[in-house]
Amino acid sequence: MQPLHRQTALVLVLLTASALAAADSAASLLDDYRRVTAQGRATNRLDIDNDSLLLNRDDGFYSSGLRYSREHALREGGQVTVFGWRLGQQFYTASDIKLAPQQIGATDHPYAGWLYGGVFKETQRKDGSHLRYGVDLGCLGPCAGGRWTQTSLHRLLNQPLPQGWSRQVRNEIGVILYGEMAPLRWQPASWLDATPVIHGRFGNIHTDVGAGVTVRAGQLPAFGEAAGLHGYLRLDARAVAYNATLQGGYFSSDNPHTVKPKRAVGEAELGLAWSGGQYGVTGAVVRRSTEIDALSNARGAQTFVRLMLVYTP
Repeated sequence: MQPLHRQTALVLVLLTASALAAADSAASLLDDYRRVTAQGRATNRLDIDNDSLLLNRDDGFYSSGLRYSREHALREGGQVTVFGWRLGQQFYTASDIKLAPQQIGATDHPYAGWLYGGVFKETQRKDGSHLRYGVDLGCLGPCAGGRWTQTSLHRLLNQPLPQGWSRQVRNEIGVILYGEMAPLRWQPASWLDATPVIHGRFGNIHTDVGAGVTVRAGQLPAFGEAAGLHGYLRLDARAVAYNATLQGGYFSSDNPHTVKPKRAVGEAELGLAWSGGQYGVTGAVVRRSTEIDALSNARGAQTFVRLMLVYTP
């Protein structure tokens, strides 16, 4: 056999082996999904991010996020396996939604909507470590319905109507792969713990990597159980390679308004969480540094409220 033929044969063998391994992994993942959804306990989650909940009638930048997720969790020994799916919508506006399109400055945030759905898997361990990964598929631009959602919501709440949606970023189908890992949890006392995490996203809507830590104090949940009331502080920083809500879709063109993203973004979240029996409620205030390269934190930082409602029948 000639060397070139040998190399071709080797490549074919490697490709065949990779395909068989991927098929085997997919089959194993499907078997795990069927077992967990059949035997596990279902939980419904509703996450709400909104700056209007601060009651200051100052709406801009990351204006709102709404996400519903349903997950099934199965505890087996010292591990909980979770499979779930989610649907969500986020929309972004200029710093002041009352600005007419011609008044929006060159360094202001573009109008953008992101409508998505996805699936995920998470593994939680008794030592407090966890691994979560998933994929979201959605649509950026007018197809995301951000204009209709925000206008309808503001009419309902009797708030000023947004004026700049006619200059939002163009339509683009988007895919995001994401993952998060917590390698350990440090617990110096029964009422206090700290969990570091690393996370990342890759796709034509968001590509970034980051790390953070969450410190909790109070009635902390035992492994897989409800807890009571505790407070928490989450600190996070991420390095940004691409942000389509600022730059427009990776494959789109002729966007009416785009800006350069800040390559390093920080975030702090301070909140209270309560869980008991079938229900859980979390309320927090999030402070995010400017995401636009040309804006200082004095002009571009944003603050919004984050709420999470949980129901496990």
